[in-house]
Amino acid sequence: MNVGDTVTIPFGKGKKEGVVARISGKTVWVKVDFPRHPGKLIRRKIHQLNEKVTRKKGKAS
Repeated sequence: MNVGDTVTIPFGKGKKEGVVARISGKTVWVKVDFPRHPGKLIRRKIHQLNEKVTRKKGKAS
């Protein structure tokens, strides 16, 4: 998962589709378009997303 990818997030009783705006630690900010709030940022934990996400662990070179 990278910034700019399209993902589906749980929202209320349904699901919404949006674009990843920011990734920080275990949190993802997704930009979702609502009828009265276009471009709203929604924060979700990575483990709540439908996709399986693999993260690289280790020291940065």
